[in-house]
Formats: sequence, structure tokens, C-alpha cells
Amino acid sequence: MNRQILSLLLSIILILSFGGCSHGKIDREALVKRHNIETADLKLQIPLGNGNICFTVDGVGLQNFGGNILSHDCWHTSPLPEGFTVADVPETGTFQQERCTPHTGDIALPAGAGSLRKWMYDNPHIANLGRLRFVRNDGREITPEEITGLHRSLNLWTGVHISAFILDGEKVSTETYVAASGAIHFSAESRLLDEQKLLIALDFPYPDETKGDSDGNFNAPDKHSSHLEPFREGAKPPHYRKITHSADNMHYTAVIDMEGTSECEKDPSTPHRYFLKKDGKYSITLFFSSEGANIEQTAVSDRQTVFPEFWKTGGAIDLSQSADPRWKELERRIVLSQYLMRVNSAGTLPSGESGLMMTDRWRGQFHYEMLWWHLAHYALWDRLEYSDDALQCYWNHKPVAQKLAAQLGYKGYKWGKSCGWEGRTAPWVGNQVLLWKQPHPMFFAELEYRNRPTRATLEKWADILEGTAENMADYVAKDGQGVYHLNPVMPPSEQGITADAVFDLAYWRFGLDRANLWRERLGNRRNPLWDEIVRNLAPLPAIDTEDGRVFVHSAEWADTYTVRNWEHPDPVGVLGMLPALDGVDSATAARTVVKIAREWNWNRCWGWDFPWMAMASARTDNPHLAVDMLLHDSGRNSYDERGLNGGWYLPGNGGLLYAVAMMAAGWDGAPAGVHAPGFPQDGSWTVRFEGLKKAP
Repeated sequence: MNRQILSLLLSIILILSFGGCSHGKIDREALVKRHNIETADLKLQIPLGNGNICFTVDGVGLQNFGGNILSHDCWHTSPLPEGFTVADVPETGTFQQERCTPHTGDIALPAGAGSLRKWMYDNPHIANLGRLRFVRNDGREITPEEITGLHRSLNLWTGVHISAFILDGEKVSTETYVAASGAIHFSAESRLLDEQKLLIALDFPYPDETKGDSDGNFNAPDKHSSHLEPFREGAKPPHYRKITHSADNMHYTAVIDMEGTSECEKDPSTPHRYFLKKDGKYSITLFFSSEGANIEQTAVSDRQTVFPEFWKTGGAIDLSQSADPRWKELERRIVLSQYLMRVNSAGTLPSGESGLMMTDRWRGQFHYEMLWWHLAHYALWDRLEYSDDALQCYWNHKPVAQKLAAQLGYKGYKWGKSCGWEGRTAPWVGNQVLLWKQPHPMFFAELEYRNRPTRATLEKWADILEGTAENMADYVAKDGQGVYHLNPVMPPSEQGITADAVFDLAYWRFGLDRANLWRERLGNRRNPLWDEIVRNLAPLPAIDTEDGRVFVHSAEWADTYTVRNWEHPDPVGVLGMLPALDGVDSATAARTVVKIAREWNWNRCWGWDFPWMAMASARTDNPHLAVDMLLHDSGRNSYDERGLNGGWYLPGNGGLLYAVAMMAAGWDGAPAGVHAPGFPQDGSWTVRFEGLKKAP
């Protein structure tokens, strides 16, 4: 073989082996560790977790000044308001009994049922399992002023939080992490602990909607119960103690392992508080279970966090050789976003907007339209398995989705909005007309098929896609000219109810076409009605401006760029998040991106709007704008010391990960032979990546 040909083949093999990395294999540990969190902020709550349970810690490594223990598996439901029974609560979450109209109200509540509406909105809600803190031996709390010399760090590679500080002239050092099993491991050393001047207390709250430094009500002792099981001589292992906690319908057990000589005592002066005492170095394992199974072995079966393996697999992006000085901030956001999503959005349920770190304004419930922003990025980062369990919600909630559709007079499956574990949608005026959640299953199915192109994948999603498309086809209305309309619709911007919203029309085209493609892959004929609807859907609304023709929210909202230029910029999603589609003019999309970048009120947006813009900028050949939007100076696009978008909003983190993966690895139809086509090609950015997948 010719030496030049052999050299070329070897180069190609190397590039393919590194998944697109053109500058050698990335030192992943160095990449991750250069963004370790180092801080002296005492009250900053840093999340530790395994994707299904999260233990947020403050500066002391526990929860003296704030923090929660939240799990996807533990939810609380308050008692019904007086005068109502379970039979009064619709399983679907709405009393509406007819198809949606432009005047569809909130919910057709029975007379005097305002308290029931509030209960339906509030329940079920995610529950804080407890609070673990240092206390003095007389039960007094430690104040922030008493702590000096604090230094704390989170090793992102290992997922271990380390803290050291001075209290009463004595050094206290702690180490905290959450193992892959979900067990919380905590160790501490100090003379104050040796002499039992300092103890550790575990408090259980009543899990209502009370908000404070820690969620839940710690001052409602009569509303819940806790019980320390008596010590049993000869128990194996002998150092386990169990505390059962019950609040209304919620029951779980806390298993405490302190190894060696130790005590667990109920505080006689404070209900639901337990002191953990130990001779010598504290080494505590705390494990929560709501299953009532044999959990002792689970509690200590795993001392390893999920993170070393997580960082070694899937994708990676290294920007450190870039000339643009913003590379480090963007890389920091990318690394920390991966960490945060692994902690919060890789469990048995889709996460709420704040994940498992805190209870957000929606009570920790998740939104079907936001699944994309929490979970889609995993496919592009070659970590599809981390979204598998959460996406089971489509199958688990299918009976409710079918009942909701039937109750409103539609066919198929209609997906809800604010949902807890049981899938009942919470009452809100937009729930039935906020439509862009409906085609998400087609997108997720497509992402999985690109990663797992098997018959099993096709059969797995077949029924979900069929029922979803059936509902979509039944929702549209055909006018006298044979044009199909989406009416009513509340677009993603949620600025009201309109007709033929721009993004929804594009997404309807994508969803119905992919559902038919799915039928073909399974060897079935295309559904002719779905094809007819796609061919005859109302055109995407656009107006002529001094900048040329641009898309608008809807034809009724021609004031998109003057009055409605805030909230989500819906017009950019049609060629950004979505791939190129028939009926979406690329030149109009490109002008729209530039106009929105210039004229939008970016201080009245949300965190995922910036990566949404970046995706659209990349697809319309504007890579400089793509990067600029990811780093746009706006409070809603800020990323705190933890890398958390806006200090609470995980959809921004998930959107960032999808956008940068797409910008690096490319997308269907991206310029051929261009490395990292979504980044500027002028030498200002050097993008090394491996293990990433191309976007649709």
C-alpha cells in the first residue's frame, strides 16, 4: 500500500476513534478538575447526588445554614380540604369536558371549589426528607458569625465535598458525598466532636409548602410522626439505627450507620430531632427508603460516587486552546452543567425546574413541555441511558393521557403539564392549549433511534407515537379552503391564546412526519391523513419589515418585535431546535434570528432562550452570534458558582448542553467537512471534542 494512502487512513482512524477530536485525546480529568468549585461562601448550597436523590450542603458540609434532601421517589400529598373527598378530584386534573376553544377557561370548577383547585395545584409535591446539622451539646444552633477561616471545595471528578473551618478556636474538617446507591456519606474530625461539645442532629419536617433555608415545616410537630426503633442486642450489623417517619400518605425509613461505638438519641425537647453521637472520628452513612424493603445492605453496599465513571464515558468538549478569552467561562458552564444534570436529571422521574436542589414554584412537579430541556442533551452526549428511566413517564402516564384526551373529546394521548409521580396535570389556563409538549415523543424517539437503530427501539416507541400523532391529527381543524389550523394554541412564549403559532406549526409538521416515518420503519403504510395535514397546514406566520420577511409569533400578533418582544422567542425554534423542514424558509429563518438578536428584550426571557438562539444561529450560518448568545450578558443567562443557570433554573443548563454539542459535532445538513461548524471558523475558537453525536 502506498505510504501516503496508509498515512491518510491512519489519520482518519484516529479522528474517528476520538469522535471528532482533531488535536489528540482529551485529558478528561484535567478538563473537569480545572472547574472544581472553590469557595468561602458559607451559605452556598452545593448539590451532591446520584440522579435520584440530592443532598445539598452548605459551607460546613452539612445543612446548618440551608439545604434539603430531595428524591424523585418521595412525594407528599396533603389532606384534602374540608368538604371534599378523593372522588371529587378528577384523575386528569381538569373538570373541562369539551374540546378546546379560544375561550377555554382555567378549569370548570364546581361551585365553591376554590380550595380544591389550590389543593390540586399543590399536590402531590416533592418532600424534603430531613435536615442534617451540627448543634452544640445543649441543642443550641451555630450562628454564621461563629465560623471563621472557611474553605470548601467540590471535587467534580469524584463528587466529594470537602470543608474546613474554625469554630470556638478549634478546627473542624468534613467530607461529604452521595454514593451511587443513594447513601449519604459524611465524615468529620474535630476536638469539639471528640469531647461531645458538638453533636450532629437529624431533623424531620412536616413536608408542606413552607419555604425557608430548608424546605418543609420544622414547627408543626403534631402533623407528623417519627419513631426510633429500639436498639436490638445482637443486631447485624450492630451499629445500624432506623428512624421511621410518616406524614399523611408518606412513609419512609432513615437508616443510620455510624460504625463502631455510637448512639442515636431522640431530643427530649424537640420533637422529630435525633442526636447522633460517636466516640472518635465521625463516619456516618445515611440512607432513605420508602420501599420498606431490606435496606441495611443497600445503605453501605456502595462507597463510590457516580462521577468518575460518568466523566470517563460519553462526550467531552475542551476549549482551552481557544484564543477567545471567553473560552474558560463557556467551558466552566459546560462542565458544571453536566455535573448538575447528572445530580438532578438522571433519575426515575423527569425533574422539576430546580431539580432536586429545592422546591420550585411548581412544587417540584415536572412539565411535559420541559422534558426536552432536561433530557434531550443526553442523546447528543452519548449518555442516552441517563434519560431512559425518566422518559418512562410516557408509558407510566399513558392511561392518564388517554383519559385526558377522551374527556376533552379527542382521540389518542394528550400529555399534561405540571405533573407529579401519578401524572395528573395541575390546573392552569394553559394546560390544554399549550401544545408544544405534544410532539416531544417524536423527537425523543428519533434521538433514541439514532443512538439505538434497532427493531426493539421501533417497537418500544410505536404505540406512544401512534397515540400522540392521532391526538395531534384530531386537534387541528380544516377550513373551507382545505387548510388545517392549530386553534386555539398557547405558544411557548405563553403570552396568551392565539391561532397558528409559528413554532407549533413547525413542530406539528415535524411530529406528524416523524410518526409516519416510524410507521414506514416498522413496515407499515403511512397514515394518509397525517400526510394530508402536513401538506396543508397553515403557513408559518411572517411579516415584511425593513429587514426583509421574518417570522412572527402568530398572524394575530404582528407586534412580535415591538410589543411582544419578550419571553421565549418562538420564531427562532423553527430552524434551530428543529431541523430543516418543508414549509420553513431558511432565508426567512436567518433574517428572523438576526432581528430577534437585535430587538428582543433579553432581560425578560428564560435561561433556555439563549441556547435556543444559539442553535438557530448555528443552523443559519451565524456562528459568532451562536457563541455570543450562549454568553449573553443577562441576569437570566447568568451561571452562579455552582454553574446553575439563574441560580435555580436547570432547563437553561440542559439547553446549553444540547446547543454546544450540536455546535461542535454538527447537525443533519451542516456544512460538510467543517470541524465544529457551530463555532466561528476564524481561529478564535479551538474546539476539541470526543464522543459527541450529531443533532437531527
